[in-house]
Amino acid sequence: MKSFGLSFALLFVLSTTVRAEGDWVSLFNGKDLTGWKANEPASWTVKDGAIHGEGAVSHLYYMEKEFENFEYKAEVKLQPGSNSGMYFRTYWVDKGFPKTYEAQLNNTHKDPKRTGSLYNFVNVGEQLCQDDEWFTQEVIADGYHIIIKVNGKTVVDYVDDKNTYKKGYFAFQQHDPGSHVSIRKVEVMELPAK
Repeated sequence: MKSFGLSFALLFVLSTTVRAEGDWVSLFNGKDLTGWKANEPASWTVKDGAIHGEGAVSHLYYMEKEFENFEYKAEVKLQPGSNSGMYFRTYWVDKGFPKTYEAQLNNTHKDPKRTGSLYNFVNVGEQLCQDDEWFTQEVIADGYHIIIKVNGKTVVDYVDDKNTYKKGYFAFQQHDPGSHVSIRKVEVMELPAK
């Protein structure tokens, strides 16, 4: 009887501390940009099952809905000297760079903030990934707690006490004409509102 009480107590504690998760949902069909909108359309194409960004400064937004709490991941490949980013809880801008959360994508660009950085909040200076190779970057945003993982390794675990950006769209950045980014397997798992 004691073990039953202990098991019940343990189950109660676990159920109150672990956030329920939904299912992973693909945001990219591998064929075209359905659901996505670019503020500089010429910068974004789809070929060989991947989104490709190159050319003029641009952002590609997933416009089907806004997200608040989630796990968000993509497989990414950068050419040497390229700079990009995974934006989350962002908003549409016609040109320029929106103020938002950005999980940096940059292995060898001149900007010293490398892949895995939470841009302007937590900087990663170490090169974690090689150019011309696919890697996975994942963002977990649960209220004001933000985690960034690169190839499954946690590189940022940050609490934004100001909860600066609460809800918004996802977007990918095409930083400059010399940058070339490829993106595939874009997925999200929504987490319950707090």
